[in-house]
Order: sequence, then structure tokens, then C-alpha cells
Amino acid sequence: MPINVQDIYARIKSESAKVIVGQEAVFEQIVIALFTGGHVLLEGVPGTAKTLMAKTLARLVAAPFTRIQFTPDLMPSDIVGTSVFDVGTGKFYLKRGPIFTSILLGDEINRAPAKTQSALLEAMEERQVSIEGESHPLPEPFMVLATQNPVEYEGTYPLPEAQLDRFLFKVLVSYAPPEVEQEVLRRYHRGFDARHLDAAHLVAVLTPAQVSEVRAAIRSVTVENGILAYITAIADASRASRDLILGGSPRASISLLLAAKTFAAMQGRAYITPDDVKALVAPVYRHRIILKPEAEIEGLTPDAVMGRILSRLEVPR
Repeated sequence: MPINVQDIYARIKSESAKVIVGQEAVFEQIVIALFTGGHVLLEGVPGTAKTLMAKTLARLVAAPFTRIQFTPDLMPSDIVGTSVFDVGTGKFYLKRGPIFTSILLGDEINRAPAKTQSALLEAMEERQVSIEGESHPLPEPFMVLATQNPVEYEGTYPLPEAQLDRFLFKVLVSYAPPEVEQEVLRRYHRGFDARHLDAAHLVAVLTPAQVSEVRAAIRSVTVENGILAYITAIADASRASRDLILGGSPRASISLLLAAKTFAAMQGRAYITPDDVKALVAPVYRHRIILKPEAEIEGLTPDAVMGRILSRLEVPR
């Protein structure tokens, strides 16, 4: 029996509501990324449930979860692992690092130097790591959820464009409205504790093997030529925009296409609409484009620039 992506997402949404309040849109984008096979850069101040969402996702797909706190003294071997000599056997063996997991939370990724950040590049793109010339495959699924603080920049190392481009989405995690924050307080008053998720009785909706089945089902979503032309026009317009130094890469177009197919399947449709594409332009593009100084002086943001571009393009029927 074919797997029903809409039904699976509905169950994930229902289970996640046991612990996640006010960040439903953010969590939806994280699920889209998982089903698409991509990674997510989460940007938000501390205390906005980023770690909670990562832990919740891992429990709902019954997948191993690891958290790495990125610091200036973190070495690549601290992430991928190293070869260790066993005196007893007289041989070297691989001591695997925390990257050998399914859901990897890289906390404050921009606090580690470039050499350490680059240790993630091969893993994110190739789903493997190379240690002393030998390649080691990573579990499937493998997903990186990296966080960074948009306010505190002292002692940070900005991510290079090549690494930013490896993230399917950049998701902005903002404060919840006061009424939602009050609901969070009520839950904590009644005994909820994000550090003890076992008490929330979350029920796994998927297994790691079934995530692969979901991805296979999504591949069958139909894409008309008009939609392909629309996605291409968005990328082309970003490269020609007078507000931008750098427009979207071909990977941006690919990411937008694949994420829109996932989004359509989660809505119960076997085809993409222009609205699916438009809904995901901001998270796909906001970390891949660079504004000109005059655009920043004007007060524009990446989202505002992409909004301008969308408003000028003809939407396919």
C-alpha cells in the first residue's frame, strides 16, 4: 500500500503539539526539510525552542539524536572522530565522532572556526565523512539542524557562502506572541519540562526506513513545465536584481523545486501549484543572496527583496 505523506504529516503535527507551542510554522519547515533530504539553519535568540524542536523531531522519527556545542576551540576530529591505536590488538580502530547520528543539532555553528565548520561540508553534501583517506557512510536519514544567534556576533566566524548554500532552508525563529507564551507558562506550571521529554509520552510516527519511503512517494509529485519555468525565472530575476550583489545559485532552484514537491505532498496533492513555490521562496533564498550596501541602507531585507521579485513575475496558471 502506497505511503500517505499527508496522513503521516498530520500525525507528526498532532504528536508535536504535545510539546511545541507557537513555533508550528518553524517545525513544519523542519519537517519539509527532513522529507526533502535537506538541512536547516535556524536563526533565533536563545530560548525559542530550537533544541526542543530538534529533539522532538528525532523522537517522532525514532532516529538517533546528537547535539554538538560549537566553540572556538572545537576541532574537526571532535566532530567526525579519529583513528585510535589499540595496544591490545596492535591495530588502529575508528573512534566515531558525534556526527555519526541521524538528527544532528549543531548549536551556535558560527562560533567554531572555518576549519571546523568545513568538517560538516562533506557530511552535508555527500552523506559521508573521510578520516585518514577512508570514507565512512553516515546513517540514513542524516540531517543537520544548525543554530546561530542573530544578535551576538562577538567571537563568531560567519559561515562562508559555500556552506550556507548547503542548507536547504534558513528559518527565522522569532518570539511567540504573548498569548502563546502564556500557554507555554501554563504547561510549565502543570509540570511540563523540556529536559524530560519522556513525560510528554511522544509516540514515534515513523521509522528511519519509512522516511526513505516518504521521500520515494514525494518523487512522484507532478511538476508542469510552467512551474519549472517559474522557478527558473525567480532565480534569473534574483541574479539580475539591482538590489543584490549575489543572486540565487542553481542549487537554490533545485532546492525550491524539491521542497515545493514535498510541501505539495504534505498538503495531499500530487502536483505543485505556484503558491507552493511562493510559500518557500523566503526560506530557500534568504541565506543564498547578498544585498548591495545601498539596499541595506534603504532598510531592505533578503525577504523583502525576494518579495519584490515575486511581485514582478508573471504567475503561471
